Amino acid sequence: MTQTAPNPPTHGAAPSPAMAGASGNDSDSVITMLAAGESTPDAAAEQLLAAKLSRARMSGPRHITANATVAEMDSQGNMVLLHQGTNQWTCFPGNENETGNVPMCADPMGLQWMMDVKAHQPAPTNTAPGLIYMLCGATQHSNTDPFDKTSPAVPIGPHWMILWPFDSARDGLPNTVRDAGAWVMFDATPYAYLHICGTPWVGNEYTSDRAPIWTMQYGASGEPPATP
Repeated sequence: MTQTAPNPPTHGAAPSPAMAGASGNDSDSVITMLAAGESTPDAAAEQLLAAKLSRARMSGPRHITANATVAEMDSQGNMVLLHQGTNQWTCFPGNENETGNVPMCADPMGLQWMMDVKAHQPAPTNTAPGLIYMLCGATQHSNTDPFDKTSPAVPIGPHWMILWPFDSARDGLPNTVRDAGAWVMFDATPYAYLHICGTPWVGNEYTSDRAPIWTMQYGASGEPPATP
């Protein structure tokens, strides 16, 4: 299956607003907003749908989510279509009152991985690496058990995920929840994947006319000093 890869931002010192998602607070008051120029719907049902579409589209890069399909899961675990998109991505509004039910945007392989988790499959069936964006942040029950539904909520900041069988020991990566960097979520299980904090657009872009700036960092005594 052909997958749609996110396009890199154009030249510039900071991430383009067109690439960014939400601020990282998984809350209706922060995430749900109308785009500039959009009018407020009149009917309550239309307002609810507009809020769900807005919340879903803030979960990933806007040049992807603007044309993505938007759906939600019903109480039986079935996917209910809210808006038919024109690309291969599917976004979900989530529900801030349910731990683990967060705004997200998935490509086809990421969606397959997510549906396998919901179906309690013994192992994911995606045949290629998948991508899921959760740029609104998230809550979940566990960092070690993909099927945990009872443990207290673990708050996690904005992130994105590469759904493929990473192994922390083999790959030299941490496996504990962090607020920066990356770690292997669900390490040592069939559902292990790479969790990457922040967004792909963080930092300044390099072009040939820009100069590198070496930033001083502190380390433990005895470490060799860094050299440019």
